[in-house]
Amino acid sequence: MRPANIVTAVSDVLAGITISGFFFNSHFDLNNTQPVLLLCLSTIGLYGGGVVFNDVFDTELDSIERPERPIPRGIVTKKEASILGAILLLMGIISGFAWTIVSGFIATVITIAALVYDKWGKHHPVAGPLNMGLCRGLNLLLGVSILPVELTNWWYIALVPILYIASITMISHGEVHGGNKNLLYLACLFYILVIGAIFSFAVVNKGSLLITGIFLAVFAVMIFNPLLKAIRNPAGKNIGKAVKAGVIGLILMNASWASASNELYFALMIAILLPVSIVLAKIFAVT
Repeated sequence: MRPANIVTAVSDVLAGITISGFFFNSHFDLNNTQPVLLLCLSTIGLYGGGVVFNDVFDTELDSIERPERPIPRGIVTKKEASILGAILLLMGIISGFAWTIVSGFIATVITIAALVYDKWGKHHPVAGPLNMGLCRGLNLLLGVSILPVELTNWWYIALVPILYIASITMISHGEVHGGNKNLLYLACLFYILVIGAIFSFAVVNKGSLLITGIFLAVFAVMIFNPLLKAIRNPAGKNIGKAVKAGVIGLILMNASWASASNELYFALMIAILLPVSIVLAKIFAVT
């Protein structure tokens, strides 16, 4: 289920909720946390189910390239994993619909996109990264859908995580056999564009430029340091570290979104998820 990654998915939804303005209007008080919990539960099910089916569809390949994964090791059977994945995805969809039809629809589309990626998308060098990026972009919008009317105002922000995750997915293809330096340089460019887009969002929306800049600076150090090492030596091990940092770094990216929306308190709340994800990453696989 990639627990460390699931924490980053929750941060996506919290960032989306913050961008929607839900936390600072009449729709929210400490006695009205139900929609927040439902959407967090939804993304836990969607992400967890998606990565479980990733392993289900890759069973034969993993037996050769990643024998340490649970199914090849015989810790869990393919059938058991399929049942778990189906339960998680169903939980994600039901939790979405439990709040609004719009949230449920987005959860359903995420489920379809995740399964398409797991089965077919990952095998295409261009469509695969975009497919995976779409899942994350929609996950951010799942948070915004806490106030469905706000989707018309903020739908375009999904393009940023789409570009970012597409970059990570693109370079992850070199985890086993080593990477392509040209793709790594391209990922650097995309990372710069992502950071610039979030800072521009802060400027346009009159967010805290200082705090947003700090979050983005730490985010940049976290993702660029292993990526530059991978460029110098594109061995599979270094590529894996760059991918891992990119995934966990999503939490800082989402804290930056909240700060760019001038919601500093919630930016810090999202940032607190980072050490949780890092600890889980030491116990469970990230890629």
